[in-house]
Amino acid sequence: MSICAMAVMGILFFSETLAFARTSVATSITLDENTQPQIRLNFNITVLDLHCDYLSVDVWDALGTNRQNVTKNVEKWQLDDSGKRRIFSGRNRDIREVRNEEHDQTLDEMHEENEGASATELKKDNFHEFVKEHDMAFVDFYAPWCVWCQRLAPTWEKFAQEVEEEDMPVGVGKVDCVTQAELCRELRIMAFPTLRWYHDAEPIAPDYKMDRTVDALIGFAKRKLEMDAKYKEWEKKAQPGSTDEQKEQKRKLYTQSRPEHPGCQVSGHLMVNRVPGNFHIEAKSKNHNLNAAMTNLTHVVNHLSFGEPLSSDRKTRRILKQVPEEHQQFSPMDGEMYHTSNFHQAYHHYIKVVSTHLNMGASSNSMMSYQFLEQSQIVYYDPVNVPEARFSYDLSPMSVVVQKEGRKWYDYLTSLCAIIGGTFTTLGLIDATLYKMFKSKKL
Repeated sequence: MSICAMAVMGILFFSETLAFARTSVATSITLDENTQPQIRLNFNITVLDLHCDYLSVDVWDALGTNRQNVTKNVEKWQLDDSGKRRIFSGRNRDIREVRNEEHDQTLDEMHEENEGASATELKKDNFHEFVKEHDMAFVDFYAPWCVWCQRLAPTWEKFAQEVEEEDMPVGVGKVDCVTQAELCRELRIMAFPTLRWYHDAEPIAPDYKMDRTVDALIGFAKRKLEMDAKYKEWEKKAQPGSTDEQKEQKRKLYTQSRPEHPGCQVSGHLMVNRVPGNFHIEAKSKNHNLNAAMTNLTHVVNHLSFGEPLSSDRKTRRILKQVPEEHQQFSPMDGEMYHTSNFHQAYHHYIKVVSTHLNMGASSNSMMSYQFLEQSQIVYYDPVNVPEARFSYDLSPMSVVVQKEGRKWYDYLTSLCAIIGGTFTTLGLIDATLYKMFKSKKL
């Protein structure tokens, strides 16, 4: 019986010691006592079909904050057709305002004085023929309701007159994208006005985005003509063994043509008030009116999180290693694509942010972060409104506490004493019972 008692106590001692050494992770909910007036919002988003020149980050919240085209702590990268960064489009940089020219005469007065328009009105049935007839062509794609187009109209007519007077071999045309909507969709006109140069019936990227004055336009056209003359001179002097690929590279160099994919990656951080609000990515420009019919806001969320970015130092890795995966929802949207297959629609994201306190033992193993849950859905827009990719956020008044729990040392000692006393008491009762049973049988 003594051996049995020792064996039982040994097993119980081992089990109790193992339970004392093992810890568990428990969660609790409490009121959020964070008194900081603002929270940091980190983002890195790729918009696959919108040029950086037309991408604006706006912020709104319930306190009345309404910041448009935020540039502080925001950087943009123009992407190539494979989605890789190609051109740095600036950090903390505001879009330059294009200078427009004022004229004494209205457009109608110019037409009356010159007995007609100098800039050729183009339609779908004569557009391709026009750009083929002229080795060089400069075309203004406009919308009558666009205020920038209205300001440009007399300048464009004056420019066409100057081209005629100087006998420049350049065809100057214009396309009304309201009446010729199908043609403008075919040519992917995303903003008004779009000034596009054509060489041998091929568009030369990028589109013209400098000052809209007669002198600036004339200077641009002359530079194009000079570069074309230099290319033809090089072509005459080129060695007979020059390949078509070499000639094409030279032609692109002299025409100053470079591929321009509309994708843009925007990243950075915003300091937002701790109240319900949203930040949204919208197609907007200081110098253009966007074509709502061509705005596609398909996007990839490379990263989205709240609070200070999680560092990769030893302390952070040690804490996160002890936290279960279900309590590490710091950036659940990372790597997700939100694709819209039709125009006049965009994804809206609804985010619930919860502050999370991670207490993994000693005070040195504690940190505070933010988890969030999100729901996304497609929102449909009227044909006249430009869509926006909206990220609406709301901070919960409650916070989650994730902490490591283990048994206290005095609880462990009490359990050991209970095991000793309980084992002796239980086995003593069993021994007394057996003794009485066998003693009565002998009698």
